[in-house]
Amino acid sequence: MCKSINLFTILFFLFFLFSCEAKKAEEQKEEETTTTTFQNTGEIEKLQDQLDQFLSPGTLPEIIAEGFDWSEGPLWIADKKMLLFSDIPPNSIYSWTEKEGKKLYLKPSGYTGDKDRSGEPGSNGLLLNKDGQLVLCQHGDRRLAIMNAPLEAPAAQFITLTDSYDGKRFNSPNDATYNSKGELFFTDPPYGLEGNMDDPSKELPFQGVYKLGIDGETVLLTDEMTRPNGIALSPDEKTLYVANSDPKKAIWMAFDLTDNGVENGRVLFDATSMVGPERKGLPDGLKVHKSGNLFATGPGGVLILSPTGQHLGTILTGQATSNCAFNDDQSQLFMTADMYVMRIDIL
Repeated sequence: MCKSINLFTILFFLFFLFSCEAKKAEEQKEEETTTTTFQNTGEIEKLQDQLDQFLSPGTLPEIIAEGFDWSEGPLWIADKKMLLFSDIPPNSIYSWTEKEGKKLYLKPSGYTGDKDRSGEPGSNGLLLNKDGQLVLCQHGDRRLAIMNAPLEAPAAQFITLTDSYDGKRFNSPNDATYNSKGELFFTDPPYGLEGNMDDPSKELPFQGVYKLGIDGETVLLTDEMTRPNGIALSPDEKTLYVANSDPKKAIWMAFDLTDNGVENGRVLFDATSMVGPERKGLPDGLKVHKSGNLFATGPGGVLILSPTGQHLGTILTGQATSNCAFNDDQSQLFMTADMYVMRIDIL
């Protein structure tokens, strides 16, 4: 009797062990089949040794999503491990996760009117406010707005934050950034207007850089830039950086911030001589690394600039690159580049 029990126990143990190993192998196989391999692209142009602080030798961008008309406004949602980005011409926002890839997230995103229109009507820059709500620069509706729905259940319901200055409608708010006080800095070029600079509905005679205060007042910071575009703050929030996407004046400006506005405006870096068919793109979106260095999309891809304007190198994407965004620990940089969304590891 004891021998039978022992034999049964041994057989049961072997069966259990075999079942566990088979299940483990099946799970491993499933994991391997669901792991996506992304295509590398582009190259790194190193101009200064300081670039090694951010990019390991041999690191290249990889394409993580494609098939868009003009991708823009990347935003990393840390607690959901999700990237949001605009596709402007089709008036849409997409999400991307490592597990699910790209998915349509919100449509319409920037134009909610009933009349059909062409051009670039969708949302552009995306960001989160202090309450974790999605804030959109809406080209077609010519305003900055909050999505009046939770991030996990997006809906085309919007609350206007600001849509005019001095009684005149904005051109098409393009990009924005918050400071720690909750003040919102944004740019207003004409790219969302169907006729651009010659659009009959254009009400402001200039392209402005503005601040929306916590009191709800919209203040003009400067009207001297021809095509203000990407915008970002230094880590200490004392300097405001603004890209100018004018091929005849392809520059990044730096301004000292004061309680009353900005002063000491100066050219941080001039890329006008770099503009041409060999290097697609113009000064566009930008983000500031915790080190204070700028990752700024421009001719060729993403330029890495020091706080004093030294060009350390460029992530060459091979595409006209519109904007970029870090993940939560700044170990990765996401880039929207024409029909693609790319990613590269950062040190």
